[in-house]
Amino acid sequence: MSAEVSSIEIAATVCFAIGILHTFSVNLFQSLAHKYPEGSVGENFFHLLGEVEVVFGLWAAVLLAYIGLDSGAAKSLEYLESRNFTEPAFVFVIMAISGTRPILLLATSTIERLASFLPLPGALSFFVTCLVVGPLMGSFITEPASMTVTALILLQRFYSAPLSNPLKYAIIGLLFVNISIGGTLTPFAAPPVLMVAGVWSWDLEFMLKNFGWKAVIAVFLATVVVAVRFRHELSRLTVPKQRTDRLAIPIWVSLAHLGFLGAVVVLAHHPLAFAGVFLFFLGLAKVTQEYQDELRIKEALLVAFFLGGLVLLGGLQRWWLEPILTRLDAASLYLGAIGLTAFTDNAALTYLGSQVPTLSEASKYALVAGSVVGGGLTVIANAPNPAGFGILNSSFGTEGISPLLLLKSALLPTLIAAVCFWFL
Repeated sequence: MSAEVSSIEIAATVCFAIGILHTFSVNLFQSLAHKYPEGSVGENFFHLLGEVEVVFGLWAAVLLAYIGLDSGAAKSLEYLESRNFTEPAFVFVIMAISGTRPILLLATSTIERLASFLPLPGALSFFVTCLVVGPLMGSFITEPASMTVTALILLQRFYSAPLSNPLKYAIIGLLFVNISIGGTLTPFAAPPVLMVAGVWSWDLEFMLKNFGWKAVIAVFLATVVVAVRFRHELSRLTVPKQRTDRLAIPIWVSLAHLGFLGAVVVLAHHPLAFAGVFLFFLGLAKVTQEYQDELRIKEALLVAFFLGGLVLLGGLQRWWLEPILTRLDAASLYLGAIGLTAFTDNAALTYLGSQVPTLSEASKYALVAGSVVGGGLTVIANAPNPAGFGILNSSFGTEGISPLLLLKSALLPTLIAAVCFWFL
């Protein structure tokens, strides 16, 4: 091991590795919680450890405590303040706004209209349209917003029905993969693309020519494959219609929500500005509360906490990631990026790549393509995944989503995307 590697970097990698193991062990902690009396400290403690959104925040706190003990409290605070938490803050705000009833109804109505043109039986047409249009929409409203909207629609329209366990996992695996690649039509919507677009001068034309059309094909093919596999179960499903016992939402309310959503997307790199927009949005939500459901503040905060933990832990992984990136040829880098993304946030991976001046054009493409292709394999692989995980987790029983079954369900869509991005 290089003498230049500090004890703090090693501690960060140990905490990061334990955090990864922890995410794959959440079902164990949930099972332990059931062995204690309801409402007891033991039950609540193990339930807390069994919440995926808490994992990396918890181990980031352990890292900060270690830094404080090793180098003093001032050093710990210095590291904390040196990190950029814009992305967690942005995801929090975008989840809260895009999860509102006016936005969801507008998105659902659009998908229903498009689905009506498909000559497919039962819920098949809605399923295909939702899992193609929703993720591709992420190229324009950002992936976190697309994840929130699509996951909530799936929760209302599919997970509220009695689905088989294989179909539940097939849907969430497909959702995570499609969201990860669906944001690559533009240079500003997918976090791993955003990290390199400015440095490497990747504009809209470049993204459409090199990534966008491949993403459209991959999203469509993966969705069709899953739909065909579960066609009999999906055909028998009765998709719930939108509720008609609520007040009709005036057009100005929907337009106002879209305006706030658009403003936050435009100001995504300016946390003070989009925080101010969000405060005004909270005022709008209060004024129009008769057209609102309860804002998803708790869920958004948990996701932001998860991503904040990743920011703290990921900031000290450069010592081992960068040598890997610089020693691989394009094909090896592509496969390596797919695999590494499953265990580290793909935006962190491409950010490190952007700091390497010797990467060839082929290697740049391989790094980013591999990062987005592997972005659906685990909950930590892509920044929007915790949002979808938090929204859908309760639909998978008392133990929640199994990370291993999620990984297994995402393998087929990932393979389809991998072929499309490398061979087309």
